[in-house]
Amino acid sequence: MQLKDKVALVTGGRGGIGRAICARFLKEGATVFAADLSEHGSLEDAATDDSRFVKLDVTSEADAKAAMAKVDAECGRLDVLVNAAGIEIEHTIEQTSLDDWNRIFAINVTGTFLTSKHALPLMRQAAASGTGASIINFGSYDGFIADPGLAAYCASKGAVHALTRAMACDHGPEGIRVNAVCPGYVDTPMLRSFFSGEGSGAGGGSLDTVLDAVKAVHPTRTCGTPEDIANLVNWLASDEARYASGQLWVLDGGLSAQVQQMRL
Repeated sequence: MQLKDKVALVTGGRGGIGRAICARFLKEGATVFAADLSEHGSLEDAATDDSRFVKLDVTSEADAKAAMAKVDAECGRLDVLVNAAGIEIEHTIEQTSLDDWNRIFAINVTGTFLTSKHALPLMRQAAASGTGASIINFGSYDGFIADPGLAAYCASKGAVHALTRAMACDHGPEGIRVNAVCPGYVDTPMLRSFFSGEGSGAGGGSLDTVLDAVKAVHPTRTCGTPEDIANLVNWLASDEARYASGQLWVLDGGLSAQVQQMRL
């Protein structure tokens, strides 16, 4: 088991990708805290697991402090922090209100900042044991290139990318590695919402038709799954990745490696 005896906290831990990460960490022997707004998250078929739920609004500094106090009281250390909480707003900048702009940055960027800031004392304790500690942020391939109608989302993920590099430089000497996972299209409720109805995604087409078209433009001819993302996160959390830090790990089925498809 790659994470035996390690303690991990996953924000957005009751969402699609966050839930898969928690499940993988548990399988690998970690003690896992699933941090989210509610214990069942947004998934109708939410099943319980052996993770320890922590109520956390990542935009609240008081919540971030309380979450880390709970981890400290129960375990006294934190080896792995995964900042998976995030939202998507489907507008151009002209359509985006200032409130929506501030909200997406509060969750995607400020949330990453707050949880990381208040996790650092516990992570230093874990790093002092000699095995190091790992922070894994969530960027996106949209932080490198852009999907139409996702201006604020793209901007927020670009900010997470820059923050990840800065954190890696600042805290690497303390034994704390920092990386970002940058998924492409992953079959989650968020992706299905993006492709539902009129708007920047499907443009009125049926969900199944659009998803098939999306798969067809990937070199791998498929979208990712939450488990695919959890596999990479698990490796970055493990001691096998001890030399990996300050990197933006794109996981997108080769989509961003190719020239855009010609439509004849």
